[in-house]
Amino acid sequence: MDIGSCVEFDYTVEESDLAKALSVDPQDDFPAVFATSRMVALMELAAARLMKPLLAVGELSVGVNVTVNHLAATLPGETVVAKAEYQGRAGKLYRFDVALYDSKGLAGEGSHTRAIVETDRLIKGAQQD
Repeated sequence: MDIGSCVEFDYTVEESDLAKALSVDPQDDFPAVFATSRMVALMELAAARLMKPLLAVGELSVGVNVTVNHLAATLPGETVVAKAEYQGRAGKLYRFDVALYDSKGLAGEGSHTRAIVETDRLIKGAQQD
């Protein structure tokens, strides 16, 4: 993967993607706009797709760090574009610039790092007491 390589994809914001859907208690009050957590998920997905050719059988990439700014509210039904651009490695970590665009322009931006791990090792580690 070369520095500057990028992946982007379109996604239509659904009701389940809204901050309002994050409420777990009647006292929670969030707006009916695209949730920051879903924005981050799409940014991570773009970076993971970019790394796919690097993975051997039995490996996957995992998110290690995300630093983002959510710049604008996006309504349900709107199509957004998630983008990840490879910035190089820092040791075992793969660094990306990530962004999300809606019909009005840049809605979120930041940086993200991922690592390649063995799937079985990750699962076994998570299952340990």
